[in-house]
Amino acid sequence: MSSFSLHCSLLCFFFALIFFIVGSSNANQPYLTLDYYSSSCPNVLEIVRKELDCAVLSEPRIAASVLRLHFHDCFVQGCDGSILLDDTYTLKGEKEAPTNANSLRGYELIDRIKNKLESECPGVVSCADILTIAARDAVILVGGPYWDVPLGRKDSTTASFTLANENLPTADQGLLTLVSKFLYQGLSVTDMVALVGAHTIGMARCENFRERIYGDFQATAGNFPLTASHLDNLKTICPVHGGEDNIAALDQLTPNLFDNSFYQFLLRGEGLLNSDQEMYTSLLGFQTKDLVVKYAHDSVAFFQQFADSMVKMGNITNNESFTTGEVRKNCRFVNT
Repeated sequence: MSSFSLHCSLLCFFFALIFFIVGSSNANQPYLTLDYYSSSCPNVLEIVRKELDCAVLSEPRIAASVLRLHFHDCFVQGCDGSILLDDTYTLKGEKEAPTNANSLRGYELIDRIKNKLESECPGVVSCADILTIAARDAVILVGGPYWDVPLGRKDSTTASFTLANENLPTADQGLLTLVSKFLYQGLSVTDMVALVGAHTIGMARCENFRERIYGDFQATAGNFPLTASHLDNLKTICPVHGGEDNIAALDQLTPNLFDNSFYQFLLRGEGLLNSDQEMYTSLLGFQTKDLVVKYAHDSVAFFQQFADSMVKMGNITNNESFTTGEVRKNCRFVNT
């Protein structure tokens, strides 16, 4: 990279920081408390946990799906359940936005949990809170850390197809763009590297890693026999043309176990997504590289930071929802 290009990139980063300072102050939300449902629905955590337990036991991959749903909800209008809304004649939802279509699943599980809670304590627990609790429990059930979940979110009566396209990180974006998107949400670089560690579980679609495996994968990973074999396998899964919906594990070693092996793959240059590998190999990734190394060698540090950053992300709320929001009876539709 030329000094001019580096200067321009750093200047863009500076502007992203300014945009964050001026435009993003929604990460601290005083309305959320740990005992919000202690009297109105005391069994809420137990009900959510039981449903997640059954779902993850039946299909371990659903843990990653629920966690992804929570991420994609919080990055658009805050954690307000807007991702769960179906399209109607009067509302354009977020599910069919290019960043979400064909990549999100788990809606039916949230529906089942909502139905259970409506039977237990009708009209009390918001869909936004259900999704936040479910994401925590999903992580625990596949070996990840515990954290207390502040509660009291309201469900939004709106959604934003446009913001889903603008705010959500994508697999082909460079490091500075990714950092700026997290900063805009009030999340630090440390938060970003820890939260991307969620890719220690789950799968990616071919269209999201094709550019990587036919691009610089071999250059970053080297020519070791195991790497070459893995790359050949990935190319079988994801040919040059077609197969967009074919999937591969983000963590080839332990795809259903929440651990720190994801970062170890980045150290070897074997990250499946360009956006992930950029955290370690980008020339501008001074801070991110150090964090990747730290979490690759210290799973306790990763677990602690992931838990802290999940609470911080979960506290990104839609202030408007606290005045005009509601507790939906059906997570897919605004109350009538």
